[in-house]
Amino acid sequence: MEKQVIETWEIHHRIHLYLIDSIKEEHLTDSLSSKGRNVGEQFAHIHNVRLMWLKAAAPELLEGLDKIEKENGITKSLLKKSLAQSAKAISALLTQGMKEGKIKGFKPHAVGFLGYIISHESHHRGQIMLCLKQSGHPADKKIAYGIWEWGTR
Repeated sequence: MEKQVIETWEIHHRIHLYLIDSIKEEHLTDSLSSKGRNVGEQFAHIHNVRLMWLKAAAPELLEGLDKIEKENGITKSLLKKSLAQSAKAISALLTQGMKEGKIKGFKPHAVGFLGYIISHESHHRGQIMLCLKQSGHPADKKIAYGIWEWGTR
């Protein structure tokens, strides 16, 4: 079961990378409104929330990980690097949580945490897709369908 949990998390992460690869650098600033997060900020938020959970549940896994500050500029390269690092740390947290039966600070259990974090991140991925569409830069059909191809990602 642990292997399947980690594999599920890794597939989910690769779908983020698949989507980032399809977005033009200049479209990272697409947004729905002047007050909401733009595309790049949505991805940064995903990474930063991962760090928040790591800080609460296993601060030792934060070593070498930095929060993405929008004031410093957000690039595809930074997003891919940061998300890869935080995904690896979340894998370690899930592995630890599967052994212990729980994630510190989260109820009910480690598998529930996997569902929670994937749900949260997928919500933001949907917002990203909507931002791109409403800004006139929709993901092409290959990408839009590809994010649902869990068996090949």
